[in-house]
Amino acid sequence: MDEEQLNKLRARLNEVHRWPSKYMFKFVMPNDEERVTKLKLIFGESAEFKTRLSSNGNYISVTVYEIMLSADHIFERYTNAGTIPGIISL
Repeated sequence: MDEEQLNKLRARLNEVHRWPSKYMFKFVMPNDEERVTKLKLIFGESAEFKTRLSSNGNYISVTVYEIMLSADHIFERYTNAGTIPGIISL
């Protein structure tokens, strides 16, 4: 995502949310315990996690709720999550 797109998204998030605000993150990745653990380490201790396996059990969807202080903190979480192989951010 280029800087212009990030600025538009930041502006939109600031319109919709009052900081701090509870934010929902959604990810899909191969069902691998190590990858799920890496994702959990990216978020704070107060984050809430909900997981759901795909019908064949090959993939897992992870929904994370966490209080965010700003749009930039959201971008930071997505950037860090993007380092996990095979992860898709929704």
